[in-house]
Formats: sequence, structure tokens, C-alpha cells
Amino acid sequence: MTEQPLYATEFGFSDDEWGLLVGLPQSVVTAASAAESDSSRRTRSENAAGLESIAAGRESASRLVAAVAGELVARIGDPEAGEELPAIEPADPKAMIADVLARAKRAADLLARRVDEGEAGAYKHWLLSIADNVVTAAPTGGVLGLGGETVSEAERRFRDELAHVLTD
Repeated sequence: MTEQPLYATEFGFSDDEWGLLVGLPQSVVTAASAAESDSSRRTRSENAAGLESIAAGRESASRLVAAVAGELVARIGDPEAGEELPAIEPADPKAMIADVLARAKRAADLLARRVDEGEAGAYKHWLLSIADNVVTAAPTGGVLGLGGETVSEAERRFRDELAHVLTD
């Protein structure tokens, strides 16, 4: 007899459902970074902030967030070990952002059906904190790193749309 994985026994998720929940945080990092076209240095800063936010989820009081974060860090790398996320620049950022928002809505609906409000709220709050940390990691605009906006209108719009689909 094959032993069932933790996500199936503890949370009751299928492989596809677990894949959605585990893949979404990294997609949020990419979408938040892609919301505003930046230099490669700024994109690296945003990715580093995103990976640190994902890794911080391992310390969450939420068993769901801690389990997702632990699996995701095992897959993509641990910032404490000096690992970095690869910079992903989508060919069509608007389509990629729309896809991430649609998956976030599916995840919110799934969580509403499968886990208690505390676990669902912790996961959604974690996703929003990841987006916040990415969009505030590097100012946009300015000259030679001086000036510019902390959060651009496009980044703010992504963060607000993510919040809306997660709480609607």
C-alpha cells in the first residue's frame, strides 16, 4: 500500500489542487514583477524579495502556509542558502497577469470549500504579502536609483486586483 502525501491526508487536496496552491506564490512573484517593466537589477531585487517572502511562509502558524512554503522552497530554492529565483520575463505580461488572477480566484474558491477560514485567510494573506514585498522591493522610474515611485500605478493595480479576487 502506498502512503498518501500530507496534503491529501491532512487537507484533502488532490494532486492538481495541491499543484495550484504550491505554484501560485511563485506566479504571484512573477506577475507582481511583470506588472511594471523594470531594469534587470530591479527585477532581481523583486525576485529576491519574493523568494524571501515565500521562504518566510515556512514559519507561519498556519499549517497550510507552512506546508506550501516548505514544498515550494524545496522546489525553487532557499534564499538562506544563497539561491535565487530565475528572472522570468513573460512575452505577454498582461495575459500572464490575467492567468495568475484567474488561478488566484480558483485557489480562493478551493480554499473556501476545503479548509477553515483561518487557514484560507492565512494563505490569502501570505499571497498578498508576497505581492506587497515584490512591488515595494525596488522603486520604479528615477535616475541612477534615485527618485521614482515606490509602487507604480500598474503594480498597485495588480496588488489591488489580487486582493479583490482573493476576497470576493
